Amino acid sequence: MNGMAALTWTGAGLATLIGYGLGSIPFGLLITWAAGLGDVRKIGSGNIGATNVLRTGKKWAAALTLLLDGGKGAAAVLLTNAIFGPSGAMVAGLAAVFGHIFPVWLKFRGGKGVAAFIGVLLGLYWPVGLFVIATWLAMAFVLKYSSLSALTAAALAPAYMMVAGKLTEAIFTLLLTIVIFVTHHDNIYRLWHGTEPRIGNKKPDAANSDD
Repeated sequence: MNGMAALTWTGAGLATLIGYGLGSIPFGLLITWAAGLGDVRKIGSGNIGATNVLRTGKKWAAALTLLLDGGKGAAAVLLTNAIFGPSGAMVAGLAAVFGHIFPVWLKFRGGKGVAAFIGVLLGLYWPVGLFVIATWLAMAFVLKYSSLSALTAAALAPAYMMVAGKLTEAIFTLLLTIVIFVTHHDNIYRLWHGTEPRIGNKKPDAANSDD
């Protein structure tokens, strides 16, 4: 995205509402309910992201959750970019990630923002989004830790934006990366102490979902 322009307070407010509204849609919960799998908040970590949905044993439900959670981040960016321009798109992207993490409909207890984060990057500059996805997949394949894969991909995302010549987007992506690291503080602690569960582990463990 190029041609950054000043964003009015009204535009910023509307972009925030659009982004938060889309980001706060709890797809993981809706999908598990619709599939008759019960309340995903009552299993595993209690989070509504794809990693915890996978603990229902239904890979298709987890995949659909991942797709839709990423899609809402991308939709927030693309929609607001069309209305308010790149500045509004970044405001909406940040709001979408926070909407996923703190959905008002679920008493502000959502996921950890990884899928929405990736969706926002795809909306901002899709080649970087694809590099982030590839990084996550490679790390997950080799190390089998969803959280470490997400943290590595998030950490490299600003560098990918810089290499692509997107300085403003790189600064914005760094802000999102910080948010992702904060939401994963429990995972970082467990990774450091060697107690983080690997991908596919269904053992209930508070806060070990990564989405």
